[in-house]
Amino acid sequence: MDIHDYLRILRKSWVLILALILLGIAAGSLVSILTTPSFQATTKVFISVQSGGTVSDLTQGSNFTQNQVKSYTDVVVTPAVLQPVIDELKLNTTAAELAKHVSATTSPDTVVVDIGVTDPSPEAAAAIANQVATSFEETVGALVPGGTGSASPVKITVLQDALVPLAPVTPNTALNIELGALVGLVVALVAAVLRQTLDTRVRNEHDVEQVAEAPILGGIIYDASTAEHPLVVHDDPRSPRAESFRTLRTNLQFLVTPESRRSFVITSSIPGEGKSTSTANLAIVTATAGSRVVLIDADLRKPRVAQYLGLEGGAGLTDVLVGRAELDEVLQPWGANGLFVLPAGRVPPNPSELLSSPAMIQLIETLEERFDFVLFDSPPLLPVTDAAILAKHTAGALLVVGASKVHRGQVRGSVAALKNVGSGVAGVIITMLPTRGPDSYGYGRYGYGYEYGYDDNTPTPKEARQARKSKLREAT
Repeated sequence: MDIHDYLRILRKSWVLILALILLGIAAGSLVSILTTPSFQATTKVFISVQSGGTVSDLTQGSNFTQNQVKSYTDVVVTPAVLQPVIDELKLNTTAAELAKHVSATTSPDTVVVDIGVTDPSPEAAAAIANQVATSFEETVGALVPGGTGSASPVKITVLQDALVPLAPVTPNTALNIELGALVGLVVALVAAVLRQTLDTRVRNEHDVEQVAEAPILGGIIYDASTAEHPLVVHDDPRSPRAESFRTLRTNLQFLVTPESRRSFVITSSIPGEGKSTSTANLAIVTATAGSRVVLIDADLRKPRVAQYLGLEGGAGLTDVLVGRAELDEVLQPWGANGLFVLPAGRVPPNPSELLSSPAMIQLIETLEERFDFVLFDSPPLLPVTDAAILAKHTAGALLVVGASKVHRGQVRGSVAALKNVGSGVAGVIITMLPTRGPDSYGYGRYGYGYEYGYDDNTPTPKEARQARKSKLREAT
């Protein structure tokens, strides 16, 4: 994946990322609330060695102290120092437990020791720290005794008594919130990447390009009113969805040359990807541009074209193939723009055999001689082999890919099915593209933005639909 893929992931998963960051902040805040506050009090002691007054003696004493100060810091947390503190303050604990709350640190090349004590009570922390310093002084004096009748050569001097702390050292609420937000962000990014990696649905042209080595002819945006108004180029010709079919028509015209074949099989991987509605709209908009177009319903299992176009579908392709009718007897004109429709006719028991018969091959040649474009609406590729068989005798298949409807493996299987019969994918049509988000339809590869083509006097798609409903109510 490149940087654009990661940016797309961020745009698609920003809600998840934001939710997990807020969850991390909430977790950090909850930890701070549930953690018992702990206060730390610190006292400073100075360690020195009593020696003669000469410079040599002072230097030797200073070097000795610096070399030994690490050992003295270890003495602070031993029972020899802490047990007298427990006895003096009457603490209900053991030396081992108290040692967990006592620390002794020193900076390099210094003889100053910081003795810190943490406790839920700020007063107790200060009292224990001061008592530890006193006990430390007495213990060191006993460990390093002086000569007969003389004091210990190691002297412990308290430089700073421990004061009662005003603020707790734990929990650090700000730090916990920052860590919670950071952990939430990391988890969210990992989850977003995994979600994208494990999601095998085709959602945009980038996903299509990974599984199909064919040109993307166009993209059709999703419209919830498609079921009510399938022929959008006729019912709402100025809508963005209708404009996307015009872009598709323009790109399709580049596939046809005077020397090339003019027939295309329009199919999909699985049902429900908008194959039949796309075929009907493409046929209408192509005929509107002045081309002679014939639309054949070659879906002999679940024909839909006659229903969408409001035509009689009792006789059609099957009657021509079995010799019950001549082509001109069942070929029906539609509209005033040179579009002809050949319905499927009665559903036969052997669709695959009919579509691969010599009569079908002859019919394709006849239609290509009479029309500029021959468009076959055929069944999906994965459930049955009808489309693959038919595509072998045409210029190729136009594969309809429903965004967020079909998986990449299914598209890959459809491409393989066409290759297995010696055909191929002439182009890809992406349908059901979202109107918002990183995979949305807009300016770019597929055409125009929503506002393109509208002026102050042009009704929007919503206004046009409302006008049609008003006229329908008036008519009834």
